[in-house]
Order: sequence, then C-alpha cells, then structure tokens
Amino acid sequence: MTVYFIGAGPGAADLITVRGARTLASCQVCLYAGSLVPRELLAECPEGARLVDTAQLNLDEIIGELVRAHEAGQDVARLHSGDPSVFSAVAEQMRRLDAAGVPYEVVPGVPAFAAAAAALKRELTVPTVGQTVILTRIAQRATAMPEGEDLATLGRSGALLVLHLATGYVDRVVEELLPHYGADCPAAVVAFASRPDELVLRGTLADIAGQVKEAGVVRTAVILVGRVLGASEFRDSHLYSADRHRC
Repeated sequence: MTVYFIGAGPGAADLITVRGARTLASCQVCLYAGSLVPRELLAECPEGARLVDTAQLNLDEIIGELVRAHEAGQDVARLHSGDPSVFSAVAEQMRRLDAAGVPYEVVPGVPAFAAAAAALKRELTVPTVGQTVILTRIAQRATAMPEGEDLATLGRSGALLVLHLATGYVDRVVEELLPHYGADCPAAVVAFASRPDELVLRGTLADIAGQVKEAGVVRTAVILVGRVLGASEFRDSHLYSADRHRC
C-alpha cells in the first residue's frame, strides 16, 4: 500500500488536480482536515471508504491511522489543504513514516498564495518591479522562526511578501514592515480564497490593518505586501518581445 499526501487546493473543490482526484478515488482510506478541506471532495472517495477527520487528532494518532492502513494493505489519501510543500506539516509525518517503513508519495495541489493572486487578478512577478516572492509567516504562539527569517530582515529585500497565519497579528506585521516598504506600499488580504465566501481587501500598509479588523478576518487568509500589487507602468516581458530570437 501507499500513503498519498494530496494537495486538496485552496478551498474550491474543483481546484484539486486531476491526478489528485483520481488518486483520491482509488484509496480505501481517506484522512482529511475537516476544518480546511471541502467536504465535497469526499464524494470522490470510493464507496465504503473509511473517512477520518483529523481535525481533533494529534500527530501520534494520525500516524497510527496510517500505519494501521498499511498493515491492512490499504492505500491512504492524506488530504492537505493547499499544496503539501508549504506550511502543511507533512515533513514530520514523512519522517515518522520513513521510520515505520511505510511508503508514500506526494501529489501537489494549488497553493493558497496562487489562489489569492487569482482573486486579486495580479501576477506576482512583474518585469522591472519585482521578481521575487517570499512565502513566510510570523512567530507568535506557533513554532519560533529560524534566525534571520524575521519580518524586519525579510522586509529589507523589498520583495513581495506573502504571509500565512498572520491576520490575527496584522498590527505587528504593519509595524515591522513600515520602515522598509513605506505607508503607501500596496497591501492586500485574501480570506477563504476560491471559496463562495471569499473576501478580498485592498489597500496600503497605512490602512490594511484597519480593514482587516473591520472585516473580522482572523484566519484562513494570507497577507500580501509589495509594490507589484499596484504596478501599472512596467516594461513588457522579454518572453514575447518581437526582438527575441526564436528558434
């Protein structure tokens, strides 16, 4: 058997990949985070599949479910919101499966920052304005950030910042970024990206915190800060230039 870590996408059930949906339909066991993964996706599971909501399970209990399925010879779909490569907590699961001798594969999904960019109708890399995107978070009650990855340090780059798990601390985000980006720097918050209740807030570092509080956004959202969000005057990409030599 195999454990498949499947990226379920940012929220909309139809944003799972074709490979992800096909894999889900072939697994006899499905572990999913009920608070994040759309329940419509569970309809893709085969009839009679064992469905386990992991929202209230700890890591040991989750691994226990995976190992039991392995011992029973059952393939497992381990659904994670967004894409497993970013803030998904799959690394510790993989480490334990390695130790237990349980095979696994990863099926990528649409990450939250991509869905947020789609909602904003923005490319996050704009010629001559910004070519770097930093995906990060802040340390609060969660695991501490590694040395050199604090907002003040990252902000010195001037690159587009996409912050996960940070809307509850938006005042702190603004305070730490203002010296590097300026009060007039474009900022946005996208909550529940791609879902029917999607919420998009647009502003600057001067007013985005007030908008977040007024809207009551505290979770399931990303904060974006950077000049590319407001870029309108920029050089066309060389990719489609008439001057580019094409073989």
